[in-house]
Amino acid sequence: MSKSFDVVVIGAGPGGYVAAIRCAQLGLNTVCIDDWKSAQGKPSLGGTCLNVGCIPSKALLESSEKFEHLTHDFAAHGICAENAHGICAENARVDVPKMIARKNKIVSDFTLGISQLFKKNKVSSLHGRAQLLGRDGDVWRVGITDGEEEVTAKHIIIATGSTSRILQQAPLDGVQVVDNVGALSFSETPKRLAIIGAGVIGLELGSVWRRLGAEVTLLEASSVFLPAADEQVAKEALRTFTKQKLTIHLGAQIDGVIQSAEAVNINWRDIQGAVQELVADKLIVAVGRVPNTQGLSAEAVELKLGPAGRIEVDEHCRTSLPNVYAVGDVVRGPMLAHKASEEGVMVAELIVGQMGCCDLNLVPNVMYTAPEIAWVGKTEQQLKAAGVAYKAGQFPFLANGRARALGDTTGFIKIIADANTDRILGVHIIGPMASELIQQAVLAMAFSASSEDLARTIHAHPSLSEVMHEAALAVAKRTIHI
Repeated sequence: MSKSFDVVVIGAGPGGYVAAIRCAQLGLNTVCIDDWKSAQGKPSLGGTCLNVGCIPSKALLESSEKFEHLTHDFAAHGICAENAHGICAENARVDVPKMIARKNKIVSDFTLGISQLFKKNKVSSLHGRAQLLGRDGDVWRVGITDGEEEVTAKHIIIATGSTSRILQQAPLDGVQVVDNVGALSFSETPKRLAIIGAGVIGLELGSVWRRLGAEVTLLEASSVFLPAADEQVAKEALRTFTKQKLTIHLGAQIDGVIQSAEAVNINWRDIQGAVQELVADKLIVAVGRVPNTQGLSAEAVELKLGPAGRIEVDEHCRTSLPNVYAVGDVVRGPMLAHKASEEGVMVAELIVGQMGCCDLNLVPNVMYTAPEIAWVGKTEQQLKAAGVAYKAGQFPFLANGRARALGDTTGFIKIIADANTDRILGVHIIGPMASELIQQAVLAMAFSASSEDLARTIHAHPSLSEVMHEAALAVAKRTIHI
């Protein structure tokens, strides 16, 4: 006999587990079904983000950044561990297995934490692959792992996330040629590391292993660097990453990959079409992600998918099927954990009749490189293309006292406002703690603030947030400190 619930959530990533918890908080009898297994073969909640994405990558970014500070930056602060010859940090080394173990511990603690949150909120959890079997009246039937078990519910929330896009020219072997999963578990720093794709994943992983001593080369198919970012931000980022000795080739087309016991040979053509060869010890394929709808039986139940394989939904994440919702990477919009979570909350609240909402115009984008990059709203190029009249102001971290004290003055904050109403249309940051500073911009835009509103808000001194204040002043051409 099948178990009956009010809501079945398929997927326990940031969209799914948050949706399940919110449903339970609202009094709905909820079960979350997920098939993720850890490297040890045990069920592990949290999806890609927690297991092999957002959290472990940030753990390695933090560890590698501390190593770089030790080897490059501490001496300027008067902090020095000298050897017999008086040379700072010459004997500094990194224990990669220990670094990976720390990352794994963080992941296991968080996955256990989700299990505890499920227990606290009385969310049932089932391990296995879920499949939509059809609808009896107003009740949906969901099979788990090849029909061995079945549950029913009036409402379904699909949150199955995404998987790494496969590049036919570079098949993965999990050892020499890997995706983001393998790149988070190297046992040692490769001497020569090649990465196909210079997007968020490629740049973050490239930063990790470059700091630890790898020679990193990124091959990017697009002729434009970071096309989704503001052009000025992208230009500054490319200049800075190049200075850090990340080698980035734009307009690179991959012809094929040949593996041997000693190396990986990548055959590619540059932007002029000239044939090139790159030899590396490891190759990371980071060419984006695709929605994960396999195994759902979408066709059998007539769940409508778009041309890119994403589940088609309306502004409230309703699918083409009654009482079936979809959230996160599997639907339109940016493939970001925080976007998935907010959609999950929205759907839960809509199910019980509340006014749930998730404004995709206010989803912050963040890259955790050094410098960090973050933005929300429209870019200058988008506004120009749309014919929107705007005004812009920016301010450099170089002129900020807190940034000077940190020893990190790269970048700037740029604010774009409507030329007529002064309402903030977009904020773009490259510099220290951009991931934290962008939240001030998101909040301001959520309340339809003008650049003058930010300019007249008192900011603590000395703080990095003063750069936001001065950028707002710059919109009206009245900066104080430059």
